[in-house]
Amino acid sequence: MRHFTPTDRLIQSLNGSLRTVWGRPQAHRPAPQAHREDVALTPAQRRLSGALMRVNHVGEVCAQALYQAQALATPTASLRTHFEQAAREEEDHLAWTQARVEALGTHTSWLNPLWYAGAFGLGWIAGRSGDALSLGFVVETERQVEAHLAGHLDRLPDGDHTSRAIVAQMKADEAAHAEQAEQAGSRPLPAGVRGLMRAAAKVMTATAHWL
Repeated sequence: MRHFTPTDRLIQSLNGSLRTVWGRPQAHRPAPQAHREDVALTPAQRRLSGALMRVNHVGEVCAQALYQAQALATPTASLRTHFEQAAREEEDHLAWTQARVEALGTHTSWLNPLWYAGAFGLGWIAGRSGDALSLGFVVETERQVEAHLAGHLDRLPDGDHTSRAIVAQMKADEAAHAEQAEQAGSRPLPAGVRGLMRAAAKVMTATAHWL
């Protein structure tokens, strides 16, 4: 097996950032299929679904940035592998949400480079704070995303079965990632940090809903 130097990993991370923000993500799993055909959406319902799925796509852009940064920052090889595997699994979500946004006739966020850069910086800080706190950051992030997706299931139009199936699978995957991080030895984040993360997420989701 090839040994990757820090320079190799940096180049891989840069390549990952370019693929995430400007590339065409490739899912390793087929997109979740709804058990029922979509009901024809009104223009207002289509706009709502498109906005919510755009927000979810931004979340997946940020997930790629976080995991890629944490993988780059950690000195622990086994944890690096953990983060790289999680990023590959999250790439399914990135591909699914991008395809759904396009199918709904709207655009992904115009601010994706900004979202990626901000999330990468947070992931780097988390990764350099020690493995236990880095994993704790994953747990808190995934728990917040899980709650956010539950809220979207309440808001998506009842007839948009395709979007609902995608969001439901994403929610289940996020819960699994949080559990894996806990089992790997996570340490809970301070309450103040968790509050700041929630506040930042609200700003991001409110902006991405429109932009």
